[in-house]
Amino acid sequence: MDADFSHDPDDIPRLIEASKQYDLIIGSRFIDGIRIMNWPFKRLLLSMMAMVYVKMITGLKLEDPTSGFKCYNRRVLDGLNLDGIRSNGYSFQIETNYKTRLAGFSIKEIPIIFTERADGISKMNKKIVFEAIWIVYRLRAHGILHKILGKKNNP
Repeated sequence: MDADFSHDPDDIPRLIEASKQYDLIIGSRFIDGIRIMNWPFKRLLLSMMAMVYVKMITGLKLEDPTSGFKCYNRRVLDGLNLDGIRSNGYSFQIETNYKTRLAGFSIKEIPIIFTERADGISKMNKKIVFEAIWIVYRLRAHGILHKILGKKNNP
């Protein structure tokens, strides 16, 4: 979860409860409508465009593939090649979601309310944006090779 309290710690028990049935729980800002407070329209539009872009290229059927509010079941962390994660910026969220799905783990999104940070600044920069643009193509290519080679786990 974000350390700036954009994510409400009171939602943690709901994520943990859902983790009894699913392998990865994502606190979604977009499931059941837009649940973002105090964001400028430009930032909301950029986030929504990124969401559509990621879904189109990767095929992930997630409403909020860039959310950082997550609860992983231990078997996911044990089952993924974490040393193989190449993302450094926000695309880390996309990469871990994609590899979780590729490994056959179940993913569930639950609605949360995301509130703009009260303190601190965004770490977004051009390098992070560029990484997020190209990583989805890299992941898609990885997924195709994974399928062709018939690998079942440890993507």
